[in-house]
Amino acid sequence: MCATLAVQMQATVMGWQIYDAARAHGQSIAEGAFMLGLVGLAQFLPLLVLSLFGGQAADRYNRRLIMSVCIAAKAMILLWLTLVANAEPDIIIPAIFAAAISAGMINAFLPPAASALMPMLLPREELPQGIAWSSLAFQSSLVMGPVIGGNLYALGATVPYLSAFALLVIAAALMVLLKPPAQEPVKDARTLGMIAEGLRYVWGNKIVLGAISLDLVVVLLAGAVALLPVFARDILHAGPEGNGILRSAVGVGAASVALWLAVSPLRRRVGLWMFASTIAFGAATIVFGLSQWLWLTALALAIAGGVDMISVYVRQSLIQLATPDPMRGRVAAVSFVFISASNELGDFEAGLMARIFGPVLAVTIGGVAAIAASFGWMRLFPELAKADGFEPMSLSPDTQNALNVAKDLEKIDGRSER
Repeated sequence: MCATLAVQMQATVMGWQIYDAARAHGQSIAEGAFMLGLVGLAQFLPLLVLSLFGGQAADRYNRRLIMSVCIAAKAMILLWLTLVANAEPDIIIPAIFAAAISAGMINAFLPPAASALMPMLLPREELPQGIAWSSLAFQSSLVMGPVIGGNLYALGATVPYLSAFALLVIAAALMVLLKPPAQEPVKDARTLGMIAEGLRYVWGNKIVLGAISLDLVVVLLAGAVALLPVFARDILHAGPEGNGILRSAVGVGAASVALWLAVSPLRRRVGLWMFASTIAFGAATIVFGLSQWLWLTALALAIAGGVDMISVYVRQSLIQLATPDPMRGRVAAVSFVFISASNELGDFEAGLMARIFGPVLAVTIGGVAAIAASFGWMRLFPELAKADGFEPMSLSPDTQNALNVAKDLEKIDGRSER
């Protein structure tokens, strides 16, 4: 929670700074929006190259140690941003791009380790609720981080950056103090062989492949968080405080739904829940793109965040429970490549579309396309649409066979089953 709060504060200030610097340089609204998209691309490209190596590292080495080192490295990025926070636009723009590239490299290793560590800390039957509580902490940070970052920015850019640095130091210290159970050793730990094994497993498990690719397509098409500074500054005329409100609205919706899921977890028809949530996400994005009022825009973003939380909850629960422990890091890495493609690459796509069509039309087109893609994925992955529960026994025969093959491979390799 501390780490996510820090990252959200950082992202809010970085987005506002680079868009403001672009506009101060005389760039148009569309050109400034494209600059925001380029920041997302700068984060995604190093992650794309390194993420599969991060996944095999999470299965091969100490996951807690990987997380501690990555969080500390992110703290160093914030120190760098603090030093250049009040510089001229000619310095601010390349400095933020350097920070984005560095963060992308770190994100190739941090999420796979974090995702693979959680099932080690919880009994299997409590994992879906644990994911919901973890998501609640994450989404609460999404609510508070942008508001805190936007308001602290009024005191100067160095204040939110230093505050985020302090939060990351606390997060790193808490990770060092964590005492997880012993991690299962991986035999035949050859880097490329481990990566290939993880890719084969994801391709053979249609539930996992369908869930992570659905998220990729929908958020890639309809994700527009990178354009919030554009809407706050030049469409809604709400300033940096309004930018913080809009970013927080997504977290408000998601945190509310996460609390509901933590108290009353889904048990049946989880596949249909997932597809209904992605369709609703596209519809809320259309309202966001067309709205001319701050309150309606915030409401649409809150609904989008809430239904996206359902999709995240179903996807993570299905993937975690369908994946053997020695392979969780690699599967998480593949999943995070898709997630980052939908987020960071989606930011670039949103900026590019805004450059071509303007921000309002770009967001609206994305929402319509996301709805169409959801119906298309229901036909492409009927196993996912028919998933009735989270346990493998409730999955389709093809998916269950893929899971059984993975378990047989573990026996052949001499590994103990968890």
